[in-house]
Parts: sequence; C-alpha cells; structure tokens
Amino acid sequence: MSYKSHLKKDSKLAPLLAMDTHLLKRRKNTPIRLIASIISQQLSTKVAKIIFERFLAIYEKKEPSCQQVIDTREDQLRAIGLSFSKIGYVKNVAKFFIENDLTDKKLYQMSPEEVIDLLVQIKGVGKWTVEMLLMFSLGHENVFAVDDLGIQQAMIKLYRFKYSTKKELQSKMLAKAKSWEPYKTYACLHLWNWKDGGAV
Repeated sequence: MSYKSHLKKDSKLAPLLAMDTHLLKRRKNTPIRLIASIISQQLSTKVAKIIFERFLAIYEKKEPSCQQVIDTREDQLRAIGLSFSKIGYVKNVAKFFIENDLTDKKLYQMSPEEVIDLLVQIKGVGKWTVEMLLMFSLGHENVFAVDDLGIQQAMIKLYRFKYSTKKELQSKMLAKAKSWEPYKTYACLHLWNWKDGGAV
C-alpha cells in the first residue's frame, strides 16, 4: 500500500503499520450513516449496535429513506431507546438532506472542509461526527480527528507528549499529523487499532 511507505517515515508510527492494512471505501445512504453516528453518541459500541438494529427493524430491517425517518412516530423511536434529544437530531438530519437536496454523489464531490462546514449546521451534528463520516462512509484519506479521545490517548502514549492544557496537546498532535499528509486517515486507523490491541 502506498500509504504505508509514506507513513513509515514516522519512526514511531512505523511499527504500528505492520499489524494490518486498511482499505477505505465509500458507503451509500450517507444520511443513515450520519443517523447511526448520532444513535451511537455516548454509548458503548455494543449498545449502539443493538439500538441501530432496533431502528432498522422499524423499517423491516431495510435502511429507510429520509422521508420515512421524518414520518416515523416519536413513540416508535422512544421505544427503541432513543432520548427525546436524539430523536430530534435524527429527524434534523433527515430534514436537512431533503431540504438541501443532498445526495451521496454530491457529498463525494465535496472536499472534507466543505462537508464539515455543511453538515455541522445540523443541530446535533458536531465536527467529530462529520469526521467519522468522512473517514468511514465517504472514504477520505486525509482526515485527522484531533478531538477523538482514542486518538489523543494513543498519541500521548506513542509520542510521550508532555502538555499542560488541552490546547497545547492538540497543537502537538496537529503538528505531528502534518507529516502524515495526504494519508492522515490511515494513521488514525492504525492508532485506534494499536490502542485497542495493545503493544505491537
């Protein structure tokens, strides 16, 4: 993989690259990917998966259209375990995609910065959520999630960063990530795997 030869220039990151090889791919039905992210906020992966499966069950286990989401009764969404605020956010996503005539194709053609600027206008959708969408659904290779707790913990451990404020930590992280361009997403994927899997 071409990304590995570039990232190996970072001597600390290089050993992590031997663990596996990542492939990014574009996934369809972007609004449902975004809704899945909202459902998973502040939940464990396991619980989020269960609730998203319940969400799909409302629509006979098929991914719904945005209009179907808007038309879904609030009590149905409450019954699967969504809070009132998350119900609002989920419907906000569906309304935004319809009102702005957004399609997967349109999002694929936009830069990461343009996608972030557009989608954070939706109440309930923050920058981190859009960054995850860019990485895992839109297939962008050069996204760095500086606010992600897992990435922060991995980089503190790997690079032994010393810092006194969150701003100082993020500044050091961004400086280090600059050298990974244009493959910052892959570096994040390897850092997550390494953090979850332990030592190389």
